[in-house]
Amino acid sequence: MKISVILAHPNKQSFNHAMADVAVRALTKKGHHVFFHDLYEEKFDPILPSGEIPADVPLPREIEKHCHEIAQADGIIIIHPNWWGQPPAILKGWIDRVIRPGVAYEFLEGDKGEGKPIGLLKAKAALVLNTSNTSTEREISVFGDPLETLWKNCIFDLCGVTIFHRRMFNILVISTEAQRNKWLYEVQQIIDNVFA
Repeated sequence: MKISVILAHPNKQSFNHAMADVAVRALTKKGHHVFFHDLYEEKFDPILPSGEIPADVPLPREIEKHCHEIAQADGIIIIHPNWWGQPPAILKGWIDRVIRPGVAYEFLEGDKGEGKPIGLLKAKAALVLNTSNTSTEREISVFGDPLETLWKNCIFDLCGVTIFHRRMFNILVISTEAQRNKWLYEVQQIIDNVFA
């Protein structure tokens, strides 16, 4: 299978980078073809220019490459921290520029955008791996788990990806090395199960 792995964390020593490393190695070991992008390392430009908004315009080569890969992917893995209940801005910009009409979704003929879109992504499964310094109980009871809503409902379900898994690793700031190693083993197990 072709699996797209998107990482959004600026610190190369972060647990997010460690998860991405485990993900890429686990997928490669299973014989999957991996499209890997470290958005900060690549200095991905998150700014969506107005000229890119229409579905049928020529895109910059870098954006065209991302669009082609996400359209071809049989599975998708997104790795990022929870910052203010949202992905980092660079990842939000990636969503704006890559998860676009004609690539990830489209509307029925005659629908000017007011209806329900049809998902175009061929990926069968998506996995989102997050880190947070908020407890799970507080995340759900106080904030309503906005990342679950964003990734599951607003993006993957809308784009036709029907199998969705998400795992939040918390509370990262007080975790021990032993705990993080256990979590990395869990990441490998999750990937082996989701992308069997």
